[in-house]
This record gives sequence, C-alpha cells and structure tokens, in this order.
Amino acid sequence: MRTRFTLVSVLVLSLTVSVPAQQQSRSVTLRLADDGMKRWPQGHISDGNASPVWGFEPGIVLSGVSAVWQATGDQHYLTYIKQTVDQWVQPDGSIRTYDSGTYSLNNILIGRELLLLYRQTREEKYRIAAETLHKQLAMQPRTASGGMWHTKATPNLMLLDDEYMLAPFWAEYASIFHQTADLDNLIKQFLLLDEHTRNPRTGLMYHGWDESRQARWADKVTGTSANAWARGMGWYLMSLVDTLQYLDAKDARRARLLGILRQTSAAVERAQDKDSSLWYQLLDKPTLAGNNIESSSVLMVTYAFQKGSRLGYLPARYHGLAEKAWRSIQERFVKTDSSGEVILTGTVTHIAMGAAPENDGSDAYYLKAPIVSNDPKGIGAFLLAGSEMELWQFKSSKAGAR
Repeated sequence: MRTRFTLVSVLVLSLTVSVPAQQQSRSVTLRLADDGMKRWPQGHISDGNASPVWGFEPGIVLSGVSAVWQATGDQHYLTYIKQTVDQWVQPDGSIRTYDSGTYSLNNILIGRELLLLYRQTREEKYRIAAETLHKQLAMQPRTASGGMWHTKATPNLMLLDDEYMLAPFWAEYASIFHQTADLDNLIKQFLLLDEHTRNPRTGLMYHGWDESRQARWADKVTGTSANAWARGMGWYLMSLVDTLQYLDAKDARRARLLGILRQTSAAVERAQDKDSSLWYQLLDKPTLAGNNIESSSVLMVTYAFQKGSRLGYLPARYHGLAEKAWRSIQERFVKTDSSGEVILTGTVTHIAMGAAPENDGSDAYYLKAPIVSNDPKGIGAFLLAGSEMELWQFKSSKAGAR
C-alpha cells in the first residue's frame, strides 16, 4: 500500500523536537517514566509469571511514554515502546494474544503505537497490525443507532471510556491512510454519547448507556447508568483533545467535536472542588460519605485541560485550572520511597461497568473498588499530564528565550 501523509500527520511528527533529558533531571514526570519502565520491562504488567496480554493497561502506559518521547525527543522512550510492541507484533504483522472474536474496544488503544512505529520505521508489520485493528472497527457489533458495543459480551453497552480506546487511533489511521469516510462513523460515537449520556441539569455525562434499556443497571427511560464517574469523564475528555488534532480546521465535523469538548470541560470545571482544585470520583456527589478524590481521574482531566488550552481548543483559563490541579496532585498523590523511587498513590483498580451483575454503576460499586499505588492507569495518566505540565512548558519557555 502506498502511503501519503497529510499535513496533520506532518504536524504531529513535528512535535518531536528534542529537549535533552539531562535538562529535565528534576522532572517528576521523567523520574516516574524511568521508574515505570524499570518496573515493567517491555510493558510486562501482568501478575506473576503470566504472559503479557495485548490490552488497554499496557496501552495507557505506552500512551504516556509516547507523550514523554514526543515532548523530549529522547530515543530511550521510543526504544521502550518498540521493544514492548514487538513482543506482540510478529514479523508477518499478526498480533500475539490479540483475539478479534471478543470485539473488545480495549484492544484498539495500542494501535496508536503501531501507527507511531510505522511512521518512524516504515516496517510493514506495523501497518498490517494496524490494519487488523481497523478491520475490527469495521466489524464491531453496533446498537440500532450505530453505536459501537464495548465488547461482544456486553450487548448495546457504550462507555465514555471507549472513546479514548478507539477514537484517536481511528482518526490518525484515517489521516495517514486517507480513509476519510471513517470520520463520520467515528464522530457518530461521540455524538451518540453526547446526546444520550449528558445530564441536562449538570452538563456532566453518565458513565454508561444501554440503548436497549435491558441491562439491570440501565434507567428504563434513558438507558443510562446511575453516575457521572470522574475517570469515565477523564477518558472522554482525553479522547476529544487527542482526536481533534487529526481533523482539518475547515472540517465541519471538527467544529462539532470542539463544541462537545467545551461543553463537557465547562461542566467538569463547575464540579471542581474549590478546596483541593481537584474532582471527586462521583463528580456531582462531593458530600457523599466515602466519595473520594482519585488520582487517575484528576490526572486525565488535567491533561485534557492543559493540552486543550495549549492547542487553542479551550480558553486560556483552563491552563490555570490545570496548573492548580497539577500542584495539588503532587502534594496529595506523589511520594518517594527510601530507595528514591517515585510512587503514585490513590488509583482505583479495574472498573468493568456492565460486565457482571455486581458491576452495576451504583455509588457503592465505584466507592468500594480497591485503591492502589503505581497502577498502570494512574502511571499512564500521570505521564500524559506531566508531559503537558512539565515537559511541554519547559520547551515553550526555552523557545521564548531565544
């Protein structure tokens, strides 16, 4: 397949301006990145001796490492991405441990690293593997109105989380390989969630939606789950800022996504806790007993607010909101152990909305989930937020001093 790169793709590549890593020796983001790569060699974050499995947890870690690489240009980080991906992607382009039959949207996220490695190396195996994921999207089970199911095992379920898993990859794939017809289908996913999960009173969005309204947890009138969960909103905001960069400024579809980003950001801004400058897990229930502030959620929001502000998608005040949140995050969640390793605390473990009867989206479901340190979702979100708050800002200040 002959490949021509669009202007958007060139602009994305141009982000990898080198900032010597030694100049960032005190950066908590780089310390956390380096510690994470030592903890998870080749992205091996599975328990015990289990083989590493292609999925969204290594995917979010790699997204964070990719952000660090793009902000610094340090090849050390690109090497880690390649070594991790190469344990799965075989010379013929097949993907070890990937099961297309599950139709899990969580399997799409690492596709972004396939496209990154294809751009950098032009090795066909990465293009072939990316095409495999693109074929899954073409065949993904859908609701009656065209919304993609979370997995084959969860009929009619759409989650806010899924947009981060699929949309940035899909948009970049469409940009690189000129599959512009994909964009209508991609944007439909955002529009369906915007239409059906948004609370008209608060502007916040419910975590899940069952179009059939048959799930036990689904509201019988709206089909939504019961809560506006902060990490779900974080995934959704990140997906918007990461997808917009692949849409031409004159594309009317881009304006629609910008409107959704601004409306959603404003709702999350209103839900901010004034004392901490952060957000509670259940965004609209700050006084609920047991409700807490969770690290991955607030990191995702911080990333989206700062990147959105930097790229002009959001008003400049969101930079100030991100700065306040970033300071509070470090005070509350970042620790250093006796060996000097940076520890990220306060991350909720796996939430599997709708996958089993107990995963009902109730208050208790979210608030009783275990909270751990150095969870991959938290580390990945920290590297994304830190790249925006520390590494890009450092580069901008150096450029302004020339």
